[in-house]
Amino acid sequence: MAITGINRQKTDKKLYDNPPSHSYGLPFTMPMIAQSEVLFVRKRTYFCRLTKKCFLCTMNQMRPILTITGSDPTSGSGVQADIHTISALGGRAVSAITSVTVQTSLGIQEFYDLPAHIVERQIEAVMNDIQPEVVKIGMVRRLDVLDVIVRALTKYHPRHIIYDPVVMSSLGEQIVPMEVHKEIVRRLLPICTIVDVRQLGEEVRLPSVHGLANRYSSAMAVFLGRGESKTEALRLAREYIHTQIVRATDTQGRSSELYKKFLDTLDVHVLTNSDVHFYAENLNVSTRYLAQVTKRMCGRSPKAIIEERLIHEIELQLNTTDKTVQEVAYSCGFSSQAHFTKFFKKMKGISPTQFRKS
Repeated sequence: MAITGINRQKTDKKLYDNPPSHSYGLPFTMPMIAQSEVLFVRKRTYFCRLTKKCFLCTMNQMRPILTITGSDPTSGSGVQADIHTISALGGRAVSAITSVTVQTSLGIQEFYDLPAHIVERQIEAVMNDIQPEVVKIGMVRRLDVLDVIVRALTKYHPRHIIYDPVVMSSLGEQIVPMEVHKEIVRRLLPICTIVDVRQLGEEVRLPSVHGLANRYSSAMAVFLGRGESKTEALRLAREYIHTQIVRATDTQGRSSELYKKFLDTLDVHVLTNSDVHFYAENLNVSTRYLAQVTKRMCGRSPKAIIEERLIHEIELQLNTTDKTVQEVAYSCGFSSQAHFTKFFKKMKGISPTQFRKS
């Protein structure tokens, strides 16, 4: 399926070369350039025109996800990795920190566990003000901190609670004392939506890479927040993390290299071309060979990968901008609103207008 009718404009080169000194940032895009009452979101070499009113609406419409966990100064795991993953997938991350660590890529050197009343006040502030419907819990090292977390979750009843069991580090270090872990099993697990997200099934196994399981559970939180079923959220999270493994690992072999190039090319052209033949030609291989590679790497066809990447971009625009459905259709490469609506219904089972209202 080739999508035509692109209706985008490059911005004036002067704006790109000489942006104003003040800027704003959205967690799912490049930094924004503010000019009068108009904000331009830089995405690659193109800019999306948003009013400041739209910018504020965007922040409000993004589904907030509360992560309760420790801090990792290397950004490989912890709250930093949560924020990065949630933002990359179009969510809005809010946080309550339980512990501050001193660590390098070689391991954790020291912990400072925040007092329970400080953790409690962080959670209360976020719950009262932002009211996240999805909560992800990571490192909890103290019994009194566990007490305030369980109390808050029981009080506010978020729609989904995900526990990413942080007991041992990827280097085999004991992170959570066993007496705390036992109480987590007894008191926290019964109120969680999903537990033990490291069990990814036969088809996907996580290598021992720092923070990889953490990113998997963050991705699952985003998909649950979008309203996906548990089964679908798990599947999408597996696919996302598999992509991350391929991109982050310096693997050898033609298949891994080609699959990574395919994903990188898709990032650039997803809004301008959804034809498998285009990507195969770009990679200088046949469409059949590309299909064999993607099947081997992630168990999906190139067309399915392209369509899911495109529907993600569409959902992002419907959720986070005040564009009309027609404007979203044209900005995502469709030649008509009817064609756009038909594609969206095929992928999501409802119309773009119904999706936006829900």
